Amino acid sequence: MKHWLAVWGMAAILAAAAATAVRAADDPLKICLDEDRPPLSVHQKGRPDSGFDVLLAQAIAERMGRPLKIQWFESRLDEDSSPQLEANALLSDGRCSLVGGYALTSDSLVKPGMKTARLPDFAGATRDDRRRRVALGLLAPSQPYVYSPMTVVLGPKAQGRKIGGIGDLAGLRLVIESGSLGDAILMTFDKGRLIDSITHLVPGRDDLLGALARGDHDATLIDLGRFDAHRAAHPDTAITPSGYYYPIGANRGYVGLASDTALMEATNKALTALAAEGKIAEFGKQAGLTYLPPREPVILGDVWMKIIQQ
Repeated sequence: MKHWLAVWGMAAILAAAAATAVRAADDPLKICLDEDRPPLSVHQKGRPDSGFDVLLAQAIAERMGRPLKIQWFESRLDEDSSPQLEANALLSDGRCSLVGGYALTSDSLVKPGMKTARLPDFAGATRDDRRRRVALGLLAPSQPYVYSPMTVVLGPKAQGRKIGGIGDLAGLRLVIESGSLGDAILMTFDKGRLIDSITHLVPGRDDLLGALARGDHDATLIDLGRFDAHRAAHPDTAITPSGYYYPIGANRGYVGLASDTALMEATNKALTALAAEGKIAEFGKQAGLTYLPPREPVILGDVWMKIIQQ
C-alpha cells in the first residue's frame, strides 16, 4: 500500500510539473516597444509591425518557447516623465515583462527619484490609466545587443568631406537642435571653437534633416538610428553619412524588474545564442539599421562629464 501511495504521489508531482510547464509555454512573453522609433520599432494602423526590435523580440520569444505579445506605447515629453520612468511604470504595472531598445546608461538604471509615475500612452489604455500613478520598482538590464552612437551627417555641398573627428567640422555650416546631446558636444568642443558656425533649430518645430538635405547647412551631429530612419523614409535623400562615430555612445538592451531574475537570465541566454549565430546583425540589416555590435563600457557613465572632458 505504501508503495502505491508513493507511486501516486510521484505521479501527482510529475503531473503538476507538466501542467506548470504547459502554462509557462502558453504564457506570452510581453515586451513593451515604442510605437514610433524607426528603424527600431514601428506600429502603424493597417500596416504590419516592423523594425529591428520587433524582429529581435520575435526571436527571443521563439527561443524561450513562448508566444510573443508586444505592448505598444508612445513616449511623451513633460516635466513628470522620462524614458526611465516610462519603462519603470510599464513594467511595475505589469503591462510587460521587458522593455526593448533601452539605452543602458548609469542614470537610466538608478533607483527612481520618485516613488510613483504616470504611465505613458499605450495601446488599450483607458481614461483611468491615463490619470493614475504607478508605484515604481527597481530596474535591471539585460546584456546589450546593439551599440547606438552619434554620427556626423553631411549635406549635399559637403558630400565627400573627410571627417575623422569633431575638429574636421571647422569651416562647415553646422546645424543642430537646441538642447540636444549633439548641441552640447558641438558647443563645448575645444572651448567653443565651433560656436560661430552653428545654427540652432527648435526640436519638434523645425525640420533638421530636411534643412540639411536642401543645402541650407553642411553638417549635423545626430543619433545614427535617426539617420537610418530618414534614409528609409527618403531613399533619394541628398544627405550622406560621413562614417564618423562620436566616441561616446550607449549600448541598447532590454530592461526588466530587478525582482525577475529568472526572466533576465533567460533573456541573456537567448541573446548570447542569437549573437553567436549572427542573427542579431541579420535583423539589423533586414530593418535598415546600421548595426554596430555592443562595446565597452556596457553601461555608459556620466555622459555630460565625458563631453566636458573631451
